[in-house]
Amino acid sequence: MVSFEELKLNRQLINATEDLGYTEPSEIQYKAIPQILAGHDLLGIAQTGTGKTAAYLLPILMKAKYAQGADPRALIFAPTRELCIQINENIRELAKYTDLRHTAIYGGTGMKSQIEAISSGIDILVATPGRFMDIYLKGEVKVKQIKTLVLDEADKMMDMGFMPQIRRILEVIPTKRQNLLFSATFPEKIERWSEEFLEFPMRIEVTPQATPVETVRQKLYRVPNLKTKINLLQYLLNDPAFSKVIIFSRTRKNADNIFNFVQRKVDRNTRVIHANKDQNTRINAMDAFKDGEVRILVSTDVAARGIDVSQVSHVINFDVPIVYEDYVHRIGRTGRAKNTGEAITFANKAEEYHIEEIEKIIQMSIPLHDIPAQVEIEKTDFEEKQEIDREIDQIRRRRDPEFKGAFHEKKVIKSDKSRKVEKRKKRR
Repeated sequence: MVSFEELKLNRQLINATEDLGYTEPSEIQYKAIPQILAGHDLLGIAQTGTGKTAAYLLPILMKAKYAQGADPRALIFAPTRELCIQINENIRELAKYTDLRHTAIYGGTGMKSQIEAISSGIDILVATPGRFMDIYLKGEVKVKQIKTLVLDEADKMMDMGFMPQIRRILEVIPTKRQNLLFSATFPEKIERWSEEFLEFPMRIEVTPQATPVETVRQKLYRVPNLKTKINLLQYLLNDPAFSKVIIFSRTRKNADNIFNFVQRKVDRNTRVIHANKDQNTRINAMDAFKDGEVRILVSTDVAARGIDVSQVSHVINFDVPIVYEDYVHRIGRTGRAKNTGEAITFANKAEEYHIEEIEKIIQMSIPLHDIPAQVEIEKTDFEEKQEIDREIDQIRRRRDPEFKGAFHEKKVIKSDKSRKVEKRKKRR
């Protein structure tokens, strides 16, 4: 069994890990920490919930040692404000016995206090790329002392369109630096992108890409329509075993609708977080969920990247994600730190096509379960059936350009009719 002492961390960091209850490093930690301490560029691929944040923070804190100068020496980028806040909190916990200074900067809140925090002197800066560039262009953050650059959740940064900003940032920070890239998933496009700034990196992949953690039990329900999804959700949430639950939705509108229903029918003390909620509302909701004051949290995928909460009993995918790697991130919110958890997914007929692709990525079949007899299965109304059929047509057309769907045929018939009408008009 490897210990943190064997990783040659100083006593301050070892004491902090002990306070957090870490008795031994995780696989990504004991493989990555020595390589980072040795100065290598590193590409770290590990499932969410396996301790990859500490895998890069501990060596950064070890190398920084103590407060020095006024300008940041380590720069950590994350795609969302929630993840920035979480990383900054992790630094606070791990650096508690040092005098190292750190702060997080992100959008959705005023710049003034963030600029003041930077101006007072910092050693480690956590940031979203957009807010960093805003403050850099104002001349309020100096980059000459940066020795380490970290990109966390690199796959999500690319999906969210941060590549142009990252490229601009790479042009202004020192070229002589250590680069670390961490992610739970690592598709081919990210690998090509990483080649732009990683120099002969050490690649550490502690599990196959996009593999869910073994401590998460997965379930799939084939649910024909929205009303039946609501009925099944209500049935599940009435079970006391669902003690700490995150419900994921694909869109903000759906998240609000789910929240309103759950708050009205199941538990008044439910919260929702998504990009339209202001920063304080999101922080307060997260804190209440962490502290156990709130049992149910409804979230979209973007907001989910900063959710690091222990003892989440269940994750419910009310909608199937269409960015397939997000499935791994979603279900990784439960079963963390060797705890067990359950991830439940609802899929209508169109979403079953996405499940097929997700199963290819996670290299396993998600066990299918029958809808409990107590749950009323509603009839699918005409509009929703049309919407589902249209989505199936689009999916099948993407897979096979020669496919002629029902909606396509209707359009052709209609256009032929209109042509005949036009010809008659011309004859007249």
